[in-house]
This record gives sequence, structure tokens and C-alpha cells, in this order.
Amino acid sequence: MIRSLLRTAAQNGGMRYAHAVADVRAAERELMARLPEGTLMQRAAFGLAAAAAGMLREAGSVYGSRVVLLVGVGDNGGDALFAGALLAGRGVTVHAVLADPDRAHAEGLSALREAGGRVSDHSVVDGADLIIDGLLGIGGRGGLRGPFAEIAAVAAASGAPILAVDLPSGIDADTGEIGGAAVQADVTVTFGTHKPGLFVDPGAAYAGIVEFVDIGLEFPASVEPVVENLREEDVRELLPAAARSSHKYSRGVVGLTVGSERYPGAALLSVGAALRSGVGAVRYSGPVDVVSSYPEVIMGGGHVQAWVVGSGLGQEDESVRRLLNVLATDVPVVVDADGLRLLPRKPLDRAAPTILTPHAGEAAALLDVTADQIEEQRLASVRRLADSYDATVLLKGANTLIASPGVSPVRVNTHASPALATAGSGDVLAGLVGGLLAGGLDPFDAASVGAYLHGAAGLLAARSGPVAAGDLVAALPLAWHNIRG
Repeated sequence: MIRSLLRTAAQNGGMRYAHAVADVRAAERELMARLPEGTLMQRAAFGLAAAAAGMLREAGSVYGSRVVLLVGVGDNGGDALFAGALLAGRGVTVHAVLADPDRAHAEGLSALREAGGRVSDHSVVDGADLIIDGLLGIGGRGGLRGPFAEIAAVAAASGAPILAVDLPSGIDADTGEIGGAAVQADVTVTFGTHKPGLFVDPGAAYAGIVEFVDIGLEFPASVEPVVENLREEDVRELLPAAARSSHKYSRGVVGLTVGSERYPGAALLSVGAALRSGVGAVRYSGPVDVVSSYPEVIMGGGHVQAWVVGSGLGQEDESVRRLLNVLATDVPVVVDADGLRLLPRKPLDRAAPTILTPHAGEAAALLDVTADQIEEQRLASVRRLADSYDATVLLKGANTLIASPGVSPVRVNTHASPALATAGSGDVLAGLVGGLLAGGLDPFDAASVGAYLHGAAGLLAARSGPVAAGDLVAALPLAWHNIRG
């Protein structure tokens, strides 16, 4: 949509961070104390107007186009009004729809009128080339209500593209939760730092393309972000690399207790991914003939640096025995799928680290809640899982979340494709994460890098059409190569 310097700045570089609203407010106050009055809002308005102009240009033309501002109260509405004034100065017809006229930002409203913009009712939304959502800012909670919800509904029905100011109105900035009506944006321009709700579903699904505008905010080292987003540069630094003196055992050995007579495919997929995880050797303990497909595999138990258990394990007495045997070891363990269903509902009493890889349904069973509750409160849920089970948790989803007990921030993986929503995809992920764990990464990094590689393989596989889980395994070597550069 936008091919501008804003997009380039947002996509280049390493880790992206998202901070809590309280910390953003503190950083804003500190910066405003050092700047002439109104400077911060002008910086935000300039970035917002540039993004709007980019969208208009790609749709046809900036000059002569028609923009409607949805204006709430406070600084968020002020950003929209000042941006509207800048656009009006470039020959754009700008209308402002005020949700609460008595509380609209006075200086912004004056600037808009002086530039030729007008205040109108929501009937002007029909026929707009672009709508700018400035109804609620990062302090909004509980969804849109009253005239705010009515205006948002009219905007949604118009079919015009929507550009959100800082985050879509109705989204909880700190959590991504949605407590009612919310704006579905095509593009969101966020200022100073990312907001957790832009990375965490369900809010992330409402944000569209997220563009970042640097307005000069600084955060002291003592202020930790709530969420961090691993990028390709970060993954490149973390990927295990074989040294000239490496041998198969020094590169790590991963063991897999996965698959069953009923679910042999889970074993093949998980083993296939483990073989492509960078380890020197893979051991398999189970009833499935994996050697016919992968002659490199060593059958039976033995010394390993990590175990993977659960994928396609079944839920018989023998499945429980296999799970407990692995959990009794003194090496890191990845527990997936059936293994999660068989876990005791209490903290795992293990000396070595554990990684759990649930989807929403499995997470719901682990916490004795509904899957809907997990999806509505993903950030709180992944933290609760990590603390309740004393384990690193990879909560699968469109944007996968990774949390470790007592550790902040939570990591999010946004580098993925809907093509990953296919049977066996989780088996591939479990084998991959287990291999990275055996290769020397700590649990938090192994889960994070595994999610990124899994997503990268999905994006590559999807280029050729519909994706099966085996295609993800086949795409892993190229995903590694592309990241290595």
C-alpha cells in the first residue's frame, strides 16, 4: 500500500519493541518538557499526513482527493486534525466528523479550518477516498460506544480505506484485547514506539499494515518493553553455525519420542524438521519406521541434548509412559500436541527447561478455560501458562507469542503465513524447536527462532500454491539459506 520512507524505516533493522501506555506517556512528558509547545504533535501530524498522502498517491492523486477525519477527544484527535490541515494545504478536500464537538482538540480544529477544512456530519463519509481514524488514542479501553461506535460503523460501511492514528480505535493498546466495537484499519501509523496491541491478536488483526514514525521518544534502560518482535537480523545472529572443527556430536543431538501406529505421519514430519534444524544427529524412539524415509536417523534412545515428545503420541497408557520417561530426564524437553493433553495440571518439577507449544484449544485445557478466552486474552494467557507450568510457552496463532516464566518482555512472531494452518504444521514446528534447543539455544531463543523459521518456510512454500506440512519440511533449508544471506 505505502511505498515510502516510512515503510523502509519500519522494515529495516533489528528487533522492534512495544511499550506499555504508562511508559509511553512518561516518555512523552519527558520529551515535551524539552521541546517547544506543540512540537511533538506536529511531528506526529507530519508523519501521519505523509502516510495519508502516500496512500492517496497510490490510489490516484493527492490533489483533488477527498479525506474524512474521524475525530475524538484529546491528542489522538489533535493528530488527525493537524494532519488534515497539512493535507488541505496540498489541495485535498478535508472534512472532520466530530464524535464529541465540545471536547475536540481546539488548536487542531482551528488549524484545519484555517487551511480550508470543514466540520461536517457523518454523511460526508460516503465517497471519501481515505478515512483517518482519530477517534480514540492509546488510553482507550473497552471498545467504542455511543457516537464513537456509530461513526466507526458508518466508516466501515463506506468501503473507503482507513488509516488509523497510533492504533485502531477500540483496541486496548497494552494487550490487543477488544472489548466491543473497533475500527478495522488498512494501515496504522504508530508514533515513537510500537504498541503491544499492534502485535498481539485480536488487536493485531485490526491494524493492517503498521507504519512507524520516529518522533524522538526515548526510554531509559530500566523501562522494559512489554513485547518484542524478532526480525531477520536477530534470527541471523541466533542461528547455530557449525565451526570448522565441529563434528556431529558437538553440533547437538536431538531425540524424538513422537508418533504412534495411529499417527505415523507426525513422527515423519517432526523427524524431518529436526534433521533440518542444524543439529548433528537425530535419534528416534517410537514405533514408526522413520528410517525408510530418513536413513540418517539413529533408532532408539541414547545421549541427547534435548528431547521432543508428544506429536502424534496418542493418549493410551503407553503414551503416558513415553511422556513421563522423557520428562524424567535431565535435558531440555519440548512438549507438543498429545503430550500437552497428558501433562499433569501443575508446575513441571524438572531441573532442566521445558518448552510447551500449545494452540488455543490446548492452552485452554491447560488453564481450564475456553479457547475463546485464550484468543481474547492472548498476552495474559501466554504469561499465565509460563508461570503456571514453570515453562517457556510458545502459544501458536497468526501471531505466535513466546513467554518464559518471570521474564519480560513476551516475544511475538509476525513472520508467517496463513498457509501454516494445515494438518501436521505443529509437528514440524516441534521438531524444529527441539533441534534448535539441542543445538545450544536457550529455550526462549529456540522457541522464537523456531517460530520465525517455521513462518519463513510457510511463506516460501506458499509461493507454489496450497501447502501441506511436508512442504514446510522441504522449504526449511532455503529458509535457512535466505536468512544466512
